[in-house]
Amino acid sequence: MAEIGTVVQAAGRTVQDTVVRPLSPGIVPTRGASADALVDLGHLASALWRGLWLIAVCIVLTVGLASYYLLFVAVPNYTAEARIVMEARDQTVVDLESVISGRGTDEASLNTEMSVMTSRTILELLVHELDLTNDPEFNAGLVPARPLSAIWMVDLVRGWLGLPLVDGTPRTEQEELLETVDALAEAIFVRIEPYSYVFSIRVRTEDPGKSALIANRLAGIYLDEQISTKFSATEYAVDWLSQRVTELELELKQKEEAVLELSSVSLLMPEASLEALKSREREAQGRIALLEDAADRAAREAAGLAAALAEGDLRGALDLARDAEAFALLDIGDGAGALERLRAVLRDRRDDARAAAEDVAAERAAHAALVDRIDAEDALRQDLTQRVRDADATRVLYQTFLARLKETSIQIGLQQADSRILSGAVPGEEVAPRRAMILAVAAMLGAVLGVGIILLRQYMNRGFRTVDDLEEATGYTVLGQIPRIPVRRRRGVLDYLRRKPTSAAAEAIRNLRTSVLLSDVDRPPRVIMSTSSIPGEGKTTQSIALAQNLAGLGQRVLLVEGDIRRRTFTQYLLADPPGSLVQVVSGTLTLAEAVVSDPALEIDVLMGDRSSVNAADIFSSDSFRRFILSARNAYDYVVIDTPPVLVVPDARVLGKYADAIVYSVQWDRTSKEQVTAGLRMLSSVHLKITGLVLSQVDPKGMRRYGYGSRHGAYSSYGKGYYDSGA
Repeated sequence: MAEIGTVVQAAGRTVQDTVVRPLSPGIVPTRGASADALVDLGHLASALWRGLWLIAVCIVLTVGLASYYLLFVAVPNYTAEARIVMEARDQTVVDLESVISGRGTDEASLNTEMSVMTSRTILELLVHELDLTNDPEFNAGLVPARPLSAIWMVDLVRGWLGLPLVDGTPRTEQEELLETVDALAEAIFVRIEPYSYVFSIRVRTEDPGKSALIANRLAGIYLDEQISTKFSATEYAVDWLSQRVTELELELKQKEEAVLELSSVSLLMPEASLEALKSREREAQGRIALLEDAADRAAREAAGLAAALAEGDLRGALDLARDAEAFALLDIGDGAGALERLRAVLRDRRDDARAAAEDVAAERAAHAALVDRIDAEDALRQDLTQRVRDADATRVLYQTFLARLKETSIQIGLQQADSRILSGAVPGEEVAPRRAMILAVAAMLGAVLGVGIILLRQYMNRGFRTVDDLEEATGYTVLGQIPRIPVRRRRGVLDYLRRKPTSAAAEAIRNLRTSVLLSDVDRPPRVIMSTSSIPGEGKTTQSIALAQNLAGLGQRVLLVEGDIRRRTFTQYLLADPPGSLVQVVSGTLTLAEAVVSDPALEIDVLMGDRSSVNAADIFSSDSFRRFILSARNAYDYVVIDTPPVLVVPDARVLGKYADAIVYSVQWDRTSKEQVTAGLRMLSSVHLKITGLVLSQVDPKGMRRYGYGSRHGAYSSYGKGYYDSGA
């Protein structure tokens, strides 16, 4: 009686939870945004508070690395600035914009000039003038690589791999020049000051005097290059114009001679005569059209008459011939005479058609001759006109180039730069490294790194860590939390529960038993099925422990190994089974003959066995249904361990025989997707889950994640109630 009272009291919380939290089985609720925010913020704050030591370590590490960089790696840099202004007015004596385009002052022109200042041509001149190939700052091959530099790291890796070092590879003079120019380009920054024509040339080096020298010389070389470019362009223009003027002069002379030659040898008819020819040509076209119509009409009449005679249609032939003599012969009854007369008419019509065709051909020949004469006259006139035009165009071009040649020749020696130096550079000031900023950024990066590691560790595992999370994600009540039993082998589970009946694990199984029995007060469950989503979630251990605990109430309990595909009961029990579930269902053995009665467990165990028939087919058979009925009659409780839902369909078949279905979810491992999928598969065959079990809970992990102070058996206030060995 005392044990029953304890069971009723322990079940109070479960019954109350079931009433207070009405959940719809098989329906996963959607959490509100406000609840999500509260839970997430609380978990986040708790995780960050527990990980303060990790954040501090990351900050110390990053600040230490930054300090080492500032003390031993970083080299001070100095910046000097020179300023150039581009003249906005044209100061040339003669306007040569059409010959040599000057520099504009629009945005595109300014950007172009900025690119010219940092072009490889200008920088190579600067390198040669200042002998920068012998400067270790710009020629990295003159000094060994600094620690932690890119080349130093590459050489370190290549040394480990046994490859030749990059820093020790000999280079040609051209390679040294190219690398020096690249390094110099990285040290120079040119920009246009807003709303002006002023260019700012900034040079950053390891020496303040060197920065000023490079900036000033770059400005000077740029101005010299402007003058040199203009002078070269003017000389080139003079040479090109001289050559072009000579060519045009010769070409003009040749074209004028060609015009004179054509005018002297050709005999052009007067314009009036040409128009008369064209009028005659148009009249000939009209005559041809008339003749073609007459010839076509005669041909059709002859063809129609011939067709009527060939078909024997004498009346039709008379209508087409329209000959009075033939009509008269036919009227007096002389058909043969009429036919002969029609044949004579047909010959006349054919002769007329042939004559008309010959007239058309003759007229066409005369017309073609007239057209050829007109075309020849037009071609002669066009040729002469084209030659005159070519000569005139060449004369205009020659005069234009001659004028440009005279203007360009005057400009030689008058070129000056389009820009001037506004202010020269002075020895630069230190701009790097920015020690305070580097240390501050390093500290921030360390903090971010620490927070990132904490959050990654917190959220990388998508399993369930609390009862609230599991219930909220699935919509089902959690019947119990089973801690991880501290044994190395499965065979030691039962021994542990017998030796430590007051351990946290034993009490958790006892609470689960109470919750299951009181899940339906009106009809307490007698057939209890244990399943899970995937293998390894502790459902078999839970089934055996639950069966043992039910036997502790003085009831007859049968434990059935429904997972006959894997048959893991032999890893828990030492007994040699006399029979199996398959033999009982097939009728080979009775239930009493096949079970193993373990006195230590005080329960009967029916183990599985291999079968050539599919397990799902066995469980769907009438023989298995009769077996369940017989087990109900012979025992107070039947506990069935089934395979995982997501692996095989056995659990969905066995579920229809169960009064209560307990679904195990491994703590911090089984994902929400797996649990939801498994519950959905059971719901698809109209199976109602009695409740969930959060299995294999790690008490240390609960405390590590910040839940050890709030959740029952794993809280600090619950330790005194359980065996210390738990």
